[in-house]
Amino acid sequence: MKPAVDIHALNFSYGSVPTLSGIDLQVKEGEFLGIVGPNAGGKSTLLKLILGLLKPQSGHINVLGQTPCAASRLLGYVPQYPSFARDFPISVEQVVQLGRLGLDRNSGQRNGKWHTLWPGRVSGADREAIRHSLAEVEAGDIAKRQIGSLSGGQLQRVLLARALGGEPRILILDEPTANIDQRMESEIFDLLKALNARMTILVVSHDVAYISRYVSRVACINRTLVCHNTDAIDGNAIQELYGEQVRMIAHSH
Repeated sequence: MKPAVDIHALNFSYGSVPTLSGIDLQVKEGEFLGIVGPNAGGKSTLLKLILGLLKPQSGHINVLGQTPCAASRLLGYVPQYPSFARDFPISVEQVVQLGRLGLDRNSGQRNGKWHTLWPGRVSGADREAIRHSLAEVEAGDIAKRQIGSLSGGQLQRVLLARALGGEPRILILDEPTANIDQRMESEIFDLLKALNARMTILVVSHDVAYISRYVSRVACINRTLVCHNTDAIDGNAIQELYGEQVRMIAHSH
């Protein structure tokens, strides 16, 4: 079986500043991969390369056997921060509907044609997918609320529902719990673990100890990349990555 994500000898720079050097990474179909590293270490840049938002200077990257741009219709993305103003007058279900852009109304597959967002043009398949996505993240009861009225945890659930609305094969999340409390963090990661039964998941996080309870491997990035099984990460590995002593707890799976 081909890897869900296959990266070999990838290099990327912003101008003359090297950001990622010699990156090799293979993510199996159905894997739950954690991505950790210091600020400015290249974590978000790696996600943007996988999503096809950036192009490497050298090396290659395949996603589901295709170029990142060609595979983008099969990817769901949850950013750390919403890409719209919180006071924009849009409801929760309209935000989730954005995840259906480009999907064929009949087949449910992306065809490169953009849906109009006029309420009268939303298909029955769209409505069902929106309803199911909101129910899956336990946000169906807030579907009619304005996005600006939500708490941080509610907003992250809605952004996750938007990503799920496109029926992705790979779900990519950039620090999805950075701005929410510990209880909500546990709920989000429990939900991701359940979603992992049907899709590949890549998640960026600063909390190595916490995500080790959920992920199968951890990719440690600080310009270069090294992958570890969660129980193989010790204090020396974390000190090398972050440059300081960090307490690490290994969890069995």
